Amino acid sequence: QVQLVESGGGLVQAGGSLRLSCVASGRTFSNYHMAWFRQAPGKEREFVAAISRSGSSTIQSDSEKDRFSMSRDNAKNTVYLQMNSLQPEDTAVYYCAAKAGPYSSRLAAYDYWGQGTQVTVSS
Repeated sequence: QVQLVESGGGLVQAGGSLRLSCVASGRTFSNYHMAWFRQAPGKEREFVAAISRSGSSTIQSDSEKDRFSMSRDNAKNTVYLQMNSLQPEDTAVYYCAAKAGPYSSRLAAYDYWGQGTQVTVSS
């Protein structure tokens, strides 16, 4: 099973930035489409961003596309989520996910998940 480990979460003030990282095990990382989801307290898990296998194409949720960006480094088996201008409503556990097929915003399309990393944004 693919192992995904997120890091980079923490506590930041509103307007600050964080860069989340997700490291995948194995030597077939480039075969997987990757995504970030988040889940706020009492809310359903929601899509944040996704990236193609080569990293040439990305999609972001409409509400976050001006503030968040996703990238990948296949040589390091790592994907990133750069988050700028963070707001309290961004507070959530952020999850890295992987799938073998085309990238998607659908939670159910992803087969492998990391343990999550907490992002807390104070006012």
